[in-house]
Amino acid sequence: MVPEDRSDGPGAGEESARLQAAGTVRKGCDLPADSPHGRLQSRRARIHQQIDRELRIRTGAENLYRATSNARVRETVALELSDVNSSLQLLKEELAGLDSSGDSGQTESEGITAPMIPLGLKETKPLDWAPPLKVSAGLGSALRGFLISGLTEELICRHFGEDGASYEAEIRELEDLRQATRTPSRSKAGLELLTAYYNQLCFLEARFVTPARSLGLLFHWYDSLTGLPAQQRALAFEKGSVLFNIGALHTQIGARQNRSCPEGIGRAVEAFQRAAGAFSLLRENFSHAPSPDMSPASLSMLEQLMSAQAQECVFEGLLLQAPGATHDCLAQLRLAQEAAQVAAEYRLVHRTMAQPPVRDYVPFPWTTLVHVKAEHFHALAHYHAALGLCDSAPVAESELPVLQQVFLVSAEARGPVLPQEHEERSKLGKAHLRRALLGQEAALQLHAVCRALRQEDLLQAVLARALRRSLAKYSELDLEDDFHEATEAPDVQPKTQQRPESRTPSFSQVKVADIFHRLPRTTGGWWGLSTCLEERKASASRCGETRLFSLLPSFRGAGLRRPA
Repeated sequence: MVPEDRSDGPGAGEESARLQAAGTVRKGCDLPADSPHGRLQSRRARIHQQIDRELRIRTGAENLYRATSNARVRETVALELSDVNSSLQLLKEELAGLDSSGDSGQTESEGITAPMIPLGLKETKPLDWAPPLKVSAGLGSALRGFLISGLTEELICRHFGEDGASYEAEIRELEDLRQATRTPSRSKAGLELLTAYYNQLCFLEARFVTPARSLGLLFHWYDSLTGLPAQQRALAFEKGSVLFNIGALHTQIGARQNRSCPEGIGRAVEAFQRAAGAFSLLRENFSHAPSPDMSPASLSMLEQLMSAQAQECVFEGLLLQAPGATHDCLAQLRLAQEAAQVAAEYRLVHRTMAQPPVRDYVPFPWTTLVHVKAEHFHALAHYHAALGLCDSAPVAESELPVLQQVFLVSAEARGPVLPQEHEERSKLGKAHLRRALLGQEAALQLHAVCRALRQEDLLQAVLARALRRSLAKYSELDLEDDFHEATEAPDVQPKTQQRPESRTPSFSQVKVADIFHRLPRTTGGWWGLSTCLEERKASASRCGETRLFSLLPSFRGAGLRRPA
């Protein structure tokens, strides 16, 4: 994950001229405001501004409520707080609706496939890198605000041998790069743009930041799930937010793939694997998150969700590979196990979403859609088990032990798990179809509960098609003279032949050059600057200038030590 560096040389002036001439439009930046993605980002930005405004109103009202003892005033403030909380809830629901809308999802899908859950990008405010970097390039954050011309120039010269004002082109290049990452295109170019900025942040962290010192910038980001603002001065917060957006952009790319063909399914699986890897990397390396979407509980939930969606794509790919396997018992029972595996993973995600604190900020349409899919794929498992029992020929005796492991049988069950007689197989197949019908009806009922999901025509079409297919099959087997006792169908054992593991985003494949490559690398590091300050302080003391240096913080007091 180490970006390539550039060597210093006589071409540094030409490089500065190139940086000055560089425009703000970059490859991978979806800049036009009239594009679907641009309109979506504009709406999200407007909602974030309204949420920020309502939060300020709520803070002021809460302060007034605590400060006053007048009963009438407290009653008026309580009504105002109720209105503000209602407005905040509506804004959060509108923000969640944007993530579930067609603009952020399956714009390229052509077949009838269930919608996926794409994650909205974290929004941020513009940032001015110039004030801290011009000083930090030579002095570090300890001297910010002390722009005494003679002293500053001397320290820059003695530490780096450079003039801080000569790096305006590099600072502008960094500002343009960050601005472009606010609206990345949902493509490989957009991912490369975010990754390039992430790698530049790694360069900045290595060159300017120490454990006890930061750049002093206030990084302001909005929560992706709730829209609430969060801010920190740590560069790690900026890196973590960019890494979160890399994962979110992968979810959007995966959700908009055409999953009616093997190529689109393969791209969707990889995108969800990359998204799960990004959230896993963020969860393992970022602590003390100031926003709910980057908390360990949320990141764990998102990782599980992306793995479940990747597993769903694997199942869809297996369906495409075996269109004529209706009469193959082994193939249908394997599809049943694959569907049961998808259902099991969505059940796990649903349990995680239902637990605090995740349930407090996960959008309700997400929780409902995950629950619907858990029921839908559980029903599909029984449907394919019924096809394997009813439409296929009896299997060989040698294959029975393997096939019987497909079903989870209780100790009270009687008779063989996989009967060989046609009549018994039909009875067991009907039992699986009944469970399939019950599950598909439950999925449709859950779908009808959520207003946002009722607007998803694709989801309703998928559920209705599955129900019609099960009803048609059941009507073929349901004879008028069938007076046999109803059989209870066992559960299907979840199992997959292809488990999509999470994959870390490919940082090393995006080669970038250090924007501040012209700054020399000092062997003394921050200790060299500390020594420089102490020498200047002693010199100033001899000249009666101790008052100025008494205002400067001590580098050694900040925890920096001289290297051995």
